[in-house]
Amino acid sequence: MTTTDEERVPGQAPEEPATTPLDVEAVRSAFPALATGEVYLDNPGGTQVPQAVIDAVAGALRDHNANLGGAFRTSEEADRILAAARTAHADLLGAEPDEIAFGPNMTSLTFSVSRALGREWGPGDQLVVTRLDHDANVTPWRMLAEDRGMTVRTIELDPADCTLRLEELDALLGERTRLVAVGWASNAVGTINPVREIARRARAVGALTFVDAVQYAPHAAIDVADAGCDLLAASSYKVFGPHVGILWGRRELLERLRAYKVRPAKNRSPEKLETGTQSHEGIAGAAAAVDYLASRSSLPSSAPRRERLRDAWRSIRAHESELCRRLLDGLDRIRGLRVYGINDPARLGERVPTVSFTLEGHAPRAVAEQLGARGIFVWDGDYYAVDVVDALGLRSSGGMVRVGLAHYNTAAEVDRLLVALDEISGGAR
Repeated sequence: MTTTDEERVPGQAPEEPATTPLDVEAVRSAFPALATGEVYLDNPGGTQVPQAVIDAVAGALRDHNANLGGAFRTSEEADRILAAARTAHADLLGAEPDEIAFGPNMTSLTFSVSRALGREWGPGDQLVVTRLDHDANVTPWRMLAEDRGMTVRTIELDPADCTLRLEELDALLGERTRLVAVGWASNAVGTINPVREIARRARAVGALTFVDAVQYAPHAAIDVADAGCDLLAASSYKVFGPHVGILWGRRELLERLRAYKVRPAKNRSPEKLETGTQSHEGIAGAAAAVDYLASRSSLPSSAPRRERLRDAWRSIRAHESELCRRLLDGLDRIRGLRVYGINDPARLGERVPTVSFTLEGHAPRAVAEQLGARGIFVWDGDYYAVDVVDALGLRSSGGMVRVGLAHYNTAAEVDRLLVALDEISGGAR
């Protein structure tokens, strides 16, 4: 499947027709964990990592294990590793290296940048969040509002297809709106939000836009300039790397912010947002994950990394869309199963391959346990998307079962899941 102009998501780098199908066998051979024969469909909670990432983490600990800024070999090498990692993630996001900050995770970075932004705001100012987001892009802003005497407004969720009611956005925005926080893709139901349009409307009233791209980043190319946002966060461990958070911000904004930091820490961007000593080995692994993605391109290795990444994402997106189509079609045939969110095959361009459902007569945890016993790994509950589960009225029944596809999954694995769910349900409709 090639993404059409109609399906292209604002903020995703423009795509040309994919000419080379993804070599799934080559992909899978790069991931040691996949050799177990188990089916990893827990990917929205954390993807598996290729051997190259494992080697980079081990190599950093073995050969370059020192803190930064020293006048000796291992420290100088650690400096170079972090500089290379900033460049790699700048290529991944369509940014510049001095706009990339690292941290323990997206949540910590969001709390940190929210506190810095809050120094400029006060009573009467407003923040906008959504009912569709992971709580890491809701609670930091709500807590900031509480601390600063601000007001929080919420874009509501349409339960019919789990999309945002964007017709309400203009009424929520005003001259006192300081920031709109929105997820690029829902970690619960896969909905892709039109971040470029949301950022445009926010900018029209002088507000910033903070984008949680954690669930979008493993599935498609990102171009922050095209997205029009001001800040964007992602997690390497959702994009085939280690547990490292990534924050991009417009250079002018990062330079202006007064970060919460210790006095000796650098006061320049982006280091001033990186509280304390970072996981240098994790950052080395995160850079290796970007290089792994670039290696999935059919372009020669001499081509610029940004071009190879965009080419790789075209093949990845096409492969995952076909898997998602197969999954949704199969789930529709299982008795008592209800999918939440966009399930129309004609709207695949509006979602990532993260699919949540309930099975009549079976608690989500019981379904997950039965699948786990069959060697099929899925999540259940609310996955920290607490407002989504509450809006759908599923809190008391245990939330939903979540299946998340990645580019290393196969049609055979999707079919294995469908057979297992059919057995658990007691047979087809």
